[in-house]
Amino acid sequence: MRGYSRLAIDATLGLTSLVEIMHQNILRTPGILGKPTQHPARGITGFVYKSIRGVTRLVGGSIDRVLGQLAPLLDGGLSSSEREAVLSALNGVLGDHLEASANPLAIPMQLRREGKPLELTRGGLKGATGKVLLMVHGLCMNDLQWRRHGHDHAAALAADGGFSPVYVRYNSGLHISTNGQALTEQIQALLRAWPVPIDKLAIVAHSMGGLLTRSACHYGVLARHDWLRHLRQIVFLGTPHHGAPLERGGNWVDLILESSPYTIAFARLGKVRSAGITDLRYGSLLDEDWQGKDRFARSRRSRAVALPSGVKCTAIAASIAQKKGTSIKQLLGDGLVPLDSALGRHVDPSKNLAFPETCQWVGYGMNHMDLLDRKEVYAQLRRRLCG
Repeated sequence: MRGYSRLAIDATLGLTSLVEIMHQNILRTPGILGKPTQHPARGITGFVYKSIRGVTRLVGGSIDRVLGQLAPLLDGGLSSSEREAVLSALNGVLGDHLEASANPLAIPMQLRREGKPLELTRGGLKGATGKVLLMVHGLCMNDLQWRRHGHDHAAALAADGGFSPVYVRYNSGLHISTNGQALTEQIQALLRAWPVPIDKLAIVAHSMGGLLTRSACHYGVLARHDWLRHLRQIVFLGTPHHGAPLERGGNWVDLILESSPYTIAFARLGKVRSAGITDLRYGSLLDEDWQGKDRFARSRRSRAVALPSGVKCTAIAASIAQKKGTSIKQLLGDGLVPLDSALGRHVDPSKNLAFPETCQWVGYGMNHMDLLDRKEVYAQLRRRLCG
């Protein structure tokens, strides 16, 4: 409740500023393509908007204090899969803002099992085998959502291959490189606490989770983490290795809205989307891709990052087309991620991930979410990880 109230206050403040900028531009009466301003209004008009913001902050602070007293009474009563789904979606869209404003709705990165934080103790890791399976979810999702239509790839691999599954839960609205650096630290701590000798570490990553995994591998090498010695396989499920066109489309909308002083205020609405989402434009994995730069700039590109050395990597993609061909549906891939992006193909040789043909598979007649539960996809996972 405290988190949602803070978000409502932030939204009111943001909307007040948006209206103020529209008001200021209309008062200036520039031409339709005249030079806009993002500066706040002055004089009496400016005083009015400043007063609105002041009252909003005052009311918001009072609400926060009252809810702070109620919080202990509410603990433990809101842990449902529906609540987790809402929080995960909210973090995917606004997670960087939630984190920066210390909003209690911000999700911390955790290693989990059965929907609960995993204790890195002998008792917490009781029953562990030498085969560690790390599951990394995608944008706006969480660890519980690996189970879909009664199927969970990790649970099935535990039964069929003797794996010990560990699920990652993270704020998918943060920069991928930020989460990547946090993940390499988490894996390092996990394997150091693992109670039995490790035969192999495998990672199954869906969508953005694959980018996060590649970033973690990169930063793990820089930090000289020894967990990479145990990493044998990574299976990418619908990962947008070279970006997703929907985010690039959103970037064009920003450009159009900024072209006129009468619509520039609305460009702020488009720029509410999180750092994690804008990283999906070109599949950005590194701090250098965004630090000191405008993350909404249309020309922004990502640096090439190779697949981890010595690790067998498999790209599994989906296509809403019913069969292999050249139809527009095949070009669209799974509806969110094009086939070329999911299979790591790129016209620039330095960015082409060059998955071997034997390490590529496309499921036809399925969408992005179908990768989580279709039996054909699990058959591929079982063959590649349990063989």
